[in-house]
Parts: sequence; structure tokens; C-alpha cells
Amino acid sequence: PTGAYGPGGPYDGGTAPDPLAGMPPLADSLRRVLARLVDLVLVGIVVGLLAWAFDVDEYELSADRVDAAKFWIRDIIVVVLYVGYDTLMTARNGQTLGKRLFKMRVANLDNGSTPSMTTSLLRAAVLWVPFAFCCACLWLAVAGGWSFFDKPFKQGLHDKAAKTVVVSTNDA
Repeated sequence: PTGAYGPGGPYDGGTAPDPLAGMPPLADSLRRVLARLVDLVLVGIVVGLLAWAFDVDEYELSADRVDAAKFWIRDIIVVVLYVGYDTLMTARNGQTLGKRLFKMRVANLDNGSTPSMTTSLLRAAVLWVPFAFCCACLWLAVAGGWSFFDKPFKQGLHDKAAKTVVVSTNDA
């Protein structure tokens, strides 16, 4: 019987349209990891230079004293640089330097367009803030590694939060 929602009502088991229809194929998770490593090294060099310049590259630990201010200054440098880099590059054209090298880009899940500055900032913050202030390598492995197991969109946790996907591109 046909109701107000068409044949079978709103819950007839029909399928929703594929949000990826018309988009390039999803990027391979291993290529995503390699691109992220390139970005980590590039921004890490700048972080290291700034940490050295601000004299927060070495910590003084002793039985009576830990210079906590150096920890915080270094962590703030890390967050600002990684979040800033990822946000600005992603909002510009969907590509960090690592993604450009490996021919992929970030796209909005709903329409394939380049994420806005706000979406790019959310995506970067979910990835990099826990990285700087918590458990760096573990968080990157969980947040980014999620894409190896996520179905059907191969999203990392930062992609899920921002409703983005990473797709292949032929651009250099």
C-alpha cells in the first residue's frame, strides 16, 4: 500500500543515495598514512626549530623540579603549527603537501567539495589537539588508523567528526 511516504512507508528498507556517487575513488589507507608521515616530518622540522629558538627543546628534570612551563610551551607550539598547517592547507584546496605528493584530497562527504575553514579546523583539532596534549603516537594510530577498518567510507575519527572523506585525485 502506498502511504504518505511512498510505497512501503519510510522504513521499507530502501537504500539512501550513495554520497560518493560522482566522486573520485576513496584514497587507499596506506597512502594516507604515508602522506601523514610526510606532513609530520615537514611540520616537525618547524616545531623543532621553534622549540630550539624558544629554548623549550630540552627539559630539565630533577628529583625536586620539573620545568612544566617548557612542556606547555612546546605543546602549544605543536598544536598551533599542526592545527594551523592542516586547517589552512585543507581549506585552501583539500590537500596538505603530503596529500598532494600522494595524489589525494579531503572532500566533504555530502557533496565532494573542498571543506570550509570551519570544517577543516574541526577536522584538524580532533586529530592534533589530543596528539599534542595526551598520547601522541597512540592517538594518531587510533584516529588515523581507523580508516583501515571503517566501512564504507574509510574515514579516520577526524573525518567522521568533520563529515569528510579522503579521495584520490590525478592532480599533482
